[in-house]
Amino acid sequence: MASAELQIPEHIQETQNITREELEMILHTQNPLVTEELRRRAQQTAKAIYGNKIYVRGLIEFTNYCKNNCYYCGIRCSNTDADRYRLSLEQILSCCETGWNLGFRTFVLQGGEDPHFTDEHICQIVRTIKEIYPDCAVTLSIGEKSEESYQAYFNAGADRYLLRHETADEDHYKKLHPEQMSLVFRKNCLKNLKKIGYQTGCGFMVGSPGQTVDTLYRDLLFIKELKPEMIGIGPFIPHKDTPFAKELPGTLEQTLRLLSIIRLIHPHALLPATTALGTIDPKGREKGIWAGANVVMPNLSPVNVRDKYTLYDNKICTGDEAAECKACMAARMKSIGYEVVTDRGDYKA
Repeated sequence: MASAELQIPEHIQETQNITREELEMILHTQNPLVTEELRRRAQQTAKAIYGNKIYVRGLIEFTNYCKNNCYYCGIRCSNTDADRYRLSLEQILSCCETGWNLGFRTFVLQGGEDPHFTDEHICQIVRTIKEIYPDCAVTLSIGEKSEESYQAYFNAGADRYLLRHETADEDHYKKLHPEQMSLVFRKNCLKNLKKIGYQTGCGFMVGSPGQTVDTLYRDLLFIKELKPEMIGIGPFIPHKDTPFAKELPGTLEQTLRLLSIIRLIHPHALLPATTALGTIDPKGREKGIWAGANVVMPNLSPVNVRDKYTLYDNKICTGDEAAECKACMAARMKSIGYEVVTDRGDYKA
């Protein structure tokens, strides 16, 4: 049995595919030789394409208002304990200036689905950033919108869009979201983003309530069908003010295994080692890079709002200045033989 298991990582790498049986075996194996072989091949694959370069994205969390009520999220609209805020255009530009001076060449504007920020607002923000920093990429992560809205942001200069699908299984989706939200609509948003020409990112939480090998396999099939440029996965971490407050978090081990699987199936993908990984393990982001990730996202948001943007509990790096965050990240990556680069860090086809 052990030798059959040991052949799975090679088979995944060679075929850039995985069967449901192989996925179950990888997720459940207790054989450290198998997980190490999986990790080694994933790391080798990432290095073959991107070298030892780690791309940094400057994260700007510009609003924690959200009209949605997702059961897992700390900024859900019914959380009356959330301390709400919105950044002005001037504050956003100040974050960009700090980031640009530190060498960031991608800004990620992330927020809840906040009706205050109309399409006109978003286009103005994107256009202004691109006028001041034409050498930078702008990524948006602001949820589900109409195709017309996505097109308007793209025309204004947005380069990338992140929209986690969270699960590709209809029944599982209903366990995580209220009934007015639709998996069909979310998938359609992602397809529209690809069609318009964005570098598009999807992804899911590892260990979310109700997740099974079958739901994870559907996630992998959906990702294969979508062919996104970016895939963001991280462990589910409960938030105290949500219906999932008492649920168990996802594990580091399963997240790392899935990162490696995704790297082998999608060799060219931009894969973040997420803040959530660093939250559940002090060396989580380094371990993510070792497992095949090649992107990190230090926070450029003003320090006085960082602990208000809490999608989950105990989020790290809420008190660091941006410069400390960047220096810390560079030192962490250097300690494992990688180099944080000043680069837009575009997808390499």
